[in-house]
Amino acid sequence: MLTLEKFEEASEIVQRVTQETKLIYSQYLSAQTGNKVFLKPENMQVTGAYKIRGAYYKISTLSEEEKEHGLITASAGNHAQGVAYAAKEYGVKAVIVMPTTTPLIKVNRTKSYGAEVVLYGNDYDEACAHAYDLAEREGYTFIHPFDDLAVATGQGTIAMEIFKELPLVEYILVPVGGGGLATGVSALAKMLNPKIQVIGVEPAGANCLQESFMEGKVTTLPHVSTIADGTAVRTPGEKLFPYLQENLDDIITVEDDELIVAFLDMVENHKMIVENSGLLTVAALKHLTFQGKKVVSILSGGNMDVITMASVVQHGLIQRDRIFTVSVLLPDKPGELVRVASIIAEEQGNVIKLDHNQFVSTNRNAAVELKITLEAFGTEHKSRIVEALKKNGYRPKLIRPNL
Repeated sequence: MLTLEKFEEASEIVQRVTQETKLIYSQYLSAQTGNKVFLKPENMQVTGAYKIRGAYYKISTLSEEEKEHGLITASAGNHAQGVAYAAKEYGVKAVIVMPTTTPLIKVNRTKSYGAEVVLYGNDYDEACAHAYDLAEREGYTFIHPFDDLAVATGQGTIAMEIFKELPLVEYILVPVGGGGLATGVSALAKMLNPKIQVIGVEPAGANCLQESFMEGKVTTLPHVSTIADGTAVRTPGEKLFPYLQENLDDIITVEDDELIVAFLDMVENHKMIVENSGLLTVAALKHLTFQGKKVVSILSGGNMDVITMASVVQHGLIQRDRIFTVSVLLPDKPGELVRVASIIAEEQGNVIKLDHNQFVSTNRNAAVELKITLEAFGTEHKSRIVEALKKNGYRPKLIRPNL
């Protein structure tokens, strides 16, 4: 059972290993949504995510014999680091099974805490099945990343901290993968204030809890597809499902494109790196149908490798019309390239790439193709540049940038 006494106990225990993640009032997101938005930056934890809470508390409940056998778990990364770090603190061996698709930064950091890493499977579910096999074969004690009430209790300590700082909080948005964080946060939040609304947020491409709610039972998705790798789970927790049904007030699903925009918002306006799963609650703010409420968005983690970061930034700039490519046809004669460049310069456009193709037509005098990739200030500025090209006799065609 999830009890207030257990949550209080867990809150004291996890303080040994957690960083203080005080709420951050977001003036930018508040203005965007019409609510008073506060961020709970669990991306600032020592392991880069909230998972250290559940892992450390769970290990505290194990017997000495269970610890001596060694621990094993499966994780896309954040729970892996949480268990590895917690096991190191307790002086216990840890084996972590991670999907082969796990970002390199998460693999390396898990190893850096002294854990043995096994890469297996294409997603969490396949890795988890392998971890169970190893646990049975080698006698390890299995620590489930979410479908465990002790783990969920540890995660729920976040709600205790939120209420201490913001007693009159009205809404809490919580990311959902398997449901451990959502279970702990929603259960404790309802104990502290039955009127509070707790909303789960899932990736649209991995909405296993939403499907389970609609079916009225735990439901497994045939596959998942999302850039939010930390919440790419096909089946929510069996043990957790009744608590989620009772305490979660709603579920919002978010498309991957929305996460890309949310990443730019956090970097530009809060100078914070938040991983895609942690951005679910930020993207969900635009889906809220109310205003004037005190809302806390839990940023669950910030473990993002540089390559993924670069890709997200690039796609985000394209989405916001800060980078775009336009194709024009022009006669193949001296001065035409300079003329086009001058038009763009007059509109304060910044050329970052040119592709001059003389062989687009057999009649080079009639037309050659010039593809121009530009930086702009946004949609309005982009439109001005395109209109200027049209006014000067060109027929600009917008195409997908190829950076």
